[in-house]
Amino acid sequence: MLGGRLLHGGDYNPDQWLAYPEVFEEDLRLMKEANVNSVSLGIFAWASLEPEEGRYELDWLDHIITRLGGEDIQVVLATPSGAMPHWLTQKYPEVMQVQADGKKNLPGKRHNFCYTSPVMREKTAAIDRELSRRFGKRKNAILWHISNELGGNFGDSTCHCELCQKAFREWLKEKYGTLDNLNRAWWNHFWSHTYTDWEQIHSPGPLGEMTSTALVVDWRRFSTNQISDFCEMEIRAVREESDLPATTNFMDFFKGLDYNRLKKGLDVISWDSYPFWHEQRDEVPVAVRTAANHSVMRALKKAPFLLMESTPSSISWRNNNPLKRPGMHMLSSMQAIAHGSDSVQYFQWRKGRGGYEKFHGAVLDHKNGSNTRTFREVSEVGARLEALSKNVEGTVNRPKAAIIFDWENWWALEDTQGPRLDLDYVECVLSHYRAFWEKGIEADLINMDADLTGYQVVSAPLNYMYKSGYEDRVRKFVSDGGVFVTTFFSGMVNETDLCFTEHHPLEDVFGIVPEEIDAPTEDFENYFVYEGTRYPARKMCEIVHAKKGTEVLSVYERDFYAGAPAVIQNAYGDGAAYYLAAESDDLFLRTFYDTVFKKADLKNALGTELPYGVTVTERTGVDGDRGIVFVMNFRNEPVCVEGTGEWTDTESGEVYKGKLELEPFECLVLK
Repeated sequence: MLGGRLLHGGDYNPDQWLAYPEVFEEDLRLMKEANVNSVSLGIFAWASLEPEEGRYELDWLDHIITRLGGEDIQVVLATPSGAMPHWLTQKYPEVMQVQADGKKNLPGKRHNFCYTSPVMREKTAAIDRELSRRFGKRKNAILWHISNELGGNFGDSTCHCELCQKAFREWLKEKYGTLDNLNRAWWNHFWSHTYTDWEQIHSPGPLGEMTSTALVVDWRRFSTNQISDFCEMEIRAVREESDLPATTNFMDFFKGLDYNRLKKGLDVISWDSYPFWHEQRDEVPVAVRTAANHSVMRALKKAPFLLMESTPSSISWRNNNPLKRPGMHMLSSMQAIAHGSDSVQYFQWRKGRGGYEKFHGAVLDHKNGSNTRTFREVSEVGARLEALSKNVEGTVNRPKAAIIFDWENWWALEDTQGPRLDLDYVECVLSHYRAFWEKGIEADLINMDADLTGYQVVSAPLNYMYKSGYEDRVRKFVSDGGVFVTTFFSGMVNETDLCFTEHHPLEDVFGIVPEEIDAPTEDFENYFVYEGTRYPARKMCEIVHAKKGTEVLSVYERDFYAGAPAVIQNAYGDGAAYYLAAESDDLFLRTFYDTVFKKADLKNALGTELPYGVTVTERTGVDGDRGIVFVMNFRNEPVCVEGTGEWTDTESGEVYKGKLELEPFECLVLK
């Protein structure tokens, strides 16, 4: 836990208010009133820090850091590469990105720069070193915040300039060694795509090649590598004068970058959470998605993470941007802590007067100072976090279940042609994750390279691609007693998107022989019965044959594949594997996973059934001691959880026996 306490604060942009020194004095007073103990500084301040090339003006930032330290407010020091000053793009236009169609961007936006550009790297490293020399050893500095939302520039996150094309070819040479190897891996005899010279290879684009799926996946891998390398370059620059840990802020299921690669240079994982609360009256789907994102971030390093940005009220970029209803800010903040965050931080402290985000929610509005509902609710969160710090210090969630969520699988799956063109990997993963969430069974979201040791249940929905070595890890996991679940359209291709031939790579584990995949329209929707209830089989229905000894739990009812297995269970070694041949609905997944959890003897921390909209998480110490249990009600109405045994409220000291009564949008913290 940084600084020995849960962090509460967020992005502070005093560079926008330098002409109004009285604003800073008011900010300082109100930060203490709001129980703010940490702020992030300088994220988009390059033009104020270096108004012209080589001339640094850091005294204003020095003054602010010093005054914050005097009030026991810690600072997260940001590098400002997220937005370039105009002097940089004017003098060095080559630093700006080139789009996939070959057009060079104009100045402006965020992350509008080439990650390969030597000039951009030189100028970024120079300002980073200067910040590190001046502030890297300050007593109240606790963390480096590298750039901002890397890859997020309101469009393609990559640059396609000639420098990037050259770097891409060099990356491919290192990976494949020879053109013959590359041509075989990409199946380039198709449509005469065989390359005879490395210079013939170009990034995918709308005016050229976009149908070579292996090319597209490798371009995404390369782009992730370039952006990760840029981030690591910045970390090396600030580390020249500072030994502070480093992070960069990730985003909600961001497809552009594989965070499993980007994490490697970071000491701490952080992310920006902006759920669409109150889009509909049922908050559960949004709660599930947000929880899943928290689970991704926590699982990246199996350690506490930071909620780097959130909003205390509303955001500004959707068609409609509802305010958080009373109680939701506290609940959504506690949800982050419950899933392993050691902070609740906001974008931003004070609303700007102009610009793109002038109506984005903040702790302080344009008017009324502290006399707002938002300010009062933020102050309550800060006070609660301060009181909870001693209980959660040294703890994190340690789930016994995992769900495979792999970026490379995501890229390949959604780029494939057929059986359907509307495959949504994230939504499929979330539908399975929801079954865990509703039961209060925590799950890490991990990629295919992760170690499966220690898990009792692993689920792998739409696991289309099998990366090298993955099937061996799955086979060992099940053989050693684990319970593994996968679905239709899994184990189809290798890591260069070449289809497996002859048999499914885990045919022995699942006890199946796949034959065909139907993608029926609504008029041809099929059905199957599972544990006495009839469920739909739709969108994708795989026709498989059960091998001898495999247990068929359900079969299709209709069409030419009536009687074919729809749900299969196979004993393998000391464990069991399940294969879901058809896509169904949430009701089926809820019932199915109930069977799986019983098979694995997996229960939630309360050991009881949960009402709809209520979930449970647990943070424990290194040795599984000091368990702190969070019980969250995402319904805007009171609920009662029965059969809970005896628990003590860590905050009030109240003892609950046999049941828990929760108010609307309430979170209880128990031991």
